[in-house]
Amino acid sequence: MRLDGVGKRYGPRGPWVVREVGVEVARGVLVRASGGNGSGKSTLLRLLAGVTRPTRGRIVDGYARRAYVPERFAAELPFTAREYLRRLGPLHGLRADASVSRADELLERFGAAGYADQPLRELSKGSCQKVAVAQALLGEPELLVLDEAWTGLDRAARETLDAAVLERVADGAAVVFVDHDPARLAGLAEVGWSVAEGRVRVDEPDGSRPRRAAITITVHGLAASWLGGLTGVLEVVARGDGSVRLGVAAEASDDVLRAVLSRPGAHVQEVRA
Repeated sequence: MRLDGVGKRYGPRGPWVVREVGVEVARGVLVRASGGNGSGKSTLLRLLAGVTRPTRGRIVDGYARRAYVPERFAAELPFTAREYLRRLGPLHGLRADASVSRADELLERFGAAGYADQPLRELSKGSCQKVAVAQALLGEPELLVLDEAWTGLDRAARETLDAAVLERVADGAAVVFVDHDPARLAGLAEVGWSVAEGRVRVDEPDGSRPRRAAITITVHGLAASWLGGLTGVLEVVARGDGSVRLGVAAEASDDVLRAVLSRPGAHVQEVRA
C-alpha cells in the first residue's frame, strides 16, 4: 500500500487532520505509529483501513484483505459475541461453516468463550474489546490496523494479541498499530511513524531492533518460555494450534534444532528459510 500526498479533513471548511502524507506499507512489516493526542493518528489509521476516504491525494492499495480494530468498539450492537463474529465471517471472505469454527476458535483463544452467548451490550469494556480484536483476526488479514487495540484487555489477552500480531507479520501480512504503552512490542517494529499536526515522519531504524530471523522453525510439544531461552532464538510466537514458531539466527539454527529434538515429546513441524 502506498499513500501519495494524502490529506483528510471533515467538511469543506474543516481543519486538515491529516496532510501531505506519503508513506508505504510493505508486506511482512510491523509499523508503529506514535504521536500526541490530536496529532491525527486515528484518522491516519482509518484511512489505511479504508474506513474513511482521503480528501486529497490517493491511496494505492494492494491488500485484498484488510481488518481494523478501532479505538472505540460499538458495544450497543444487538448481537451476542458469537453471533457478531459469525455474521462478520463472510465479510472477511469465510464460508458460513468456516466462520462458525473460526469464531469459536478466537473466542477460546482470547478467553471469551465463557460469555460468547451474552449480548454485547451486557459485556464489560474489556470483554467487548476481546470481541473487537477477534473480528479483526477472523479472515487472517493481509493488512491489520490496530488503534489502541490492547486497551482494556487483561494480561493474558494482551499477550495473546502480541502473539497474534507477530503471527500475522511472520505470515507476510503488514500490521500498523498505535498503543499508549511504549513497551508494546518494543524493539520489534521495523518502521516507526511519528505523527504531529497531521504530518507523518518516517523514523530511521536505530539499529537496536533485532534483525529478522533467517530461519523459521515450528515446534510442537514444548513450552514457549523454554524455547525462548535458547541461544540464537530471536522471536517466539505461541500459536493457536498449540505450536510455537521460532525465529532463529541462521548461524544458530543447527544448535537450536539439536536442543529441541533432545527433549522428550518434541516434534519439529517445519523448518523454513
